Amino acid sequence: MRSLSLRFILASLTLLTLSRLGLALWLWPRVEAAGGLWPVILGGWRIDLSLLALLCLIPLLLSCWLGHRRWPTVFAAWWYRLCFFALAFMEIATPQFILEYDTRPNRLFFEYLVSPHEVFAMLWEGYKGVLAVSFILLALVAWLAVKALPVKTDARALPWAGRIGGSVALFLLCFLAARGTLEHRPINPSLVAFSDDRLVNTLALDSFYSTAFAAYQLKNESFAGGAYGKMDQQEVIRRVRTLAGLSPNAQDPAMPSLHYQQASHAPAKPLNIVMIVEESLGAQFVGSLGGQDLTPNLDKLAGEGWWFKQAYATGTRSVRGLEALTTGFYPTPARAVLKLPRAQSGFFTLASLLKQYGYHSRFVYGGESHFDNMKNFFLGNGFDEIHDRAKFTNPTFVGSWGASDEDMFRELDNLLSQDRQPTLTVAFSVSNHSPYEYPKGRIQPQGDPASRANGARYADWAIGQFFAKAKTQAYWDNTVFLVVADHDSRVYGANAVPVPHFHIPALILGKGVAPRQDERIVSQVDMAPTLLSLAGISSANPMLGQDLTRHSPDRALMQYGDTFGYLKGDLLTVLRFNKAPEQYRYQGGQLLAQPQLSSKETKDALALALWPSIAYRQGYYAQVSQRQAEKLQLAAKP
Repeated sequence: MRSLSLRFILASLTLLTLSRLGLALWLWPRVEAAGGLWPVILGGWRIDLSLLALLCLIPLLLSCWLGHRRWPTVFAAWWYRLCFFALAFMEIATPQFILEYDTRPNRLFFEYLVSPHEVFAMLWEGYKGVLAVSFILLALVAWLAVKALPVKTDARALPWAGRIGGSVALFLLCFLAARGTLEHRPINPSLVAFSDDRLVNTLALDSFYSTAFAAYQLKNESFAGGAYGKMDQQEVIRRVRTLAGLSPNAQDPAMPSLHYQQASHAPAKPLNIVMIVEESLGAQFVGSLGGQDLTPNLDKLAGEGWWFKQAYATGTRSVRGLEALTTGFYPTPARAVLKLPRAQSGFFTLASLLKQYGYHSRFVYGGESHFDNMKNFFLGNGFDEIHDRAKFTNPTFVGSWGASDEDMFRELDNLLSQDRQPTLTVAFSVSNHSPYEYPKGRIQPQGDPASRANGARYADWAIGQFFAKAKTQAYWDNTVFLVVADHDSRVYGANAVPVPHFHIPALILGKGVAPRQDERIVSQVDMAPTLLSLAGISSANPMLGQDLTRHSPDRALMQYGDTFGYLKGDLLTVLRFNKAPEQYRYQGGQLLAQPQLSSKETKDALALALWPSIAYRQGYYAQVSQRQAEKLQLAAKP
């Protein structure tokens, strides 16, 4: 049985490699432009070995104990034949799927199976030739599977020591191969992504893996509608548009939140936009926000720019903050869109919008950008460049999560100094994260150096060092900066929504930004529209966050696990799964229960909670075409 397993592995690797080579040659202009063949092949082997390790695990373990017996060998042979046939079937189906969808088979491949009559009718009417060739190839594959994977028992049983030792060794080998990496997270499509061409990135997968991974990801797509309550979809759209300061009726049914945003500023030329996303730097650390006095540099900068004293995160994870800041998308009980399969291409981002205006977009990160699928999402949705740890030049300090904040800021400064076109840069720090590692000699730590407080002190030190230098650089005159936390360091509490732990610093800086202390309640989703307005970009976009240069939303949206919080003024409406709505007065950091519910805020909260799930599932939050933008621009003219 062990030789049978080896035959299966070699045959499968040969099949998948030849298929990948064939696809790469077929699509060679795109493969060559994206970086060539080797990233596709090497990434592909990593994915293939991970998949094959999972498929071989049980037969390999059985082989140590029962490989000399016929019935287990027959079981293993037919299992391997079926697996080989399935791998081949998916690869044979791939070219036509690519022609239709410009990607390897994914969730669409099995979603259509819920309508077999329509699918098979379509295939029969439009693809008879393809079906005929496919059936011939599959018949050949079935014959090859039987011939190449015969039922052949091992010559003799292993001794007991060999059985135990072999089982342990094979389990460890399969575990390492299946995990695919010794890094923080197991192998996933983001880890082998290497270009901004979505299709080329999927060539490094195999189609069985890409489809299985899409099915696995379905568990992340909770739909709020069945748990928070029900509301007619058109009423949801009307309410969320009205709450965003728009007319209640959608102008484009295909994108109900699409609208034209007129910039309030008109600089001589469009400004660069730099978002500096600070890991876990909640308001609890910021003295000028009522927290611990750990951020003297940020507090000093707060007096030099537009300082939001009541800014709130949309969630408790980095991907939730990045979701809000780079896409303006409202939070849901599902995972952030960075990790959801339908959002991996064609999803609206600030980068995809600014591409129409000649901007170059990049993501700068001191860690491994495949973490939380950031790399795959950004490259698939308009970002031109990923500048992560692997591209850093001689970093001063590398900790568990990557290069230190000062290294990230050094890379950011170098990149901005070299830019010759308008740029969007999203720079994400890593140092203020457990285990709080940073270079010695930068701060005077108090107590345990590796503490949350000292991590915040170092993060603040790095911010101060960067802006002291940035103000002397040429790019300072033509850049608008946002410094904002992704979320608080630790969000906890017995309250339905621990509002104080959603409170974060947010500061807009730049040569043309007038100092201002803003007391309004604002959300992370308001930052992107506001930055567009300050940069002088009038645009058509689906973001329902508001331009704070023109509007005063005085509200925040907070997703706390399965709980949704809508803070309007001092009234917090809380929606929980399968429970009646609750309302509280948020005063002095405390929540005071309100037995008498406000009907309007309750309905508004439900609409806000339902909208993103509807928009995601219906494909309403897509990248905006030039035609759509021009149409809305004409309609917006007086």
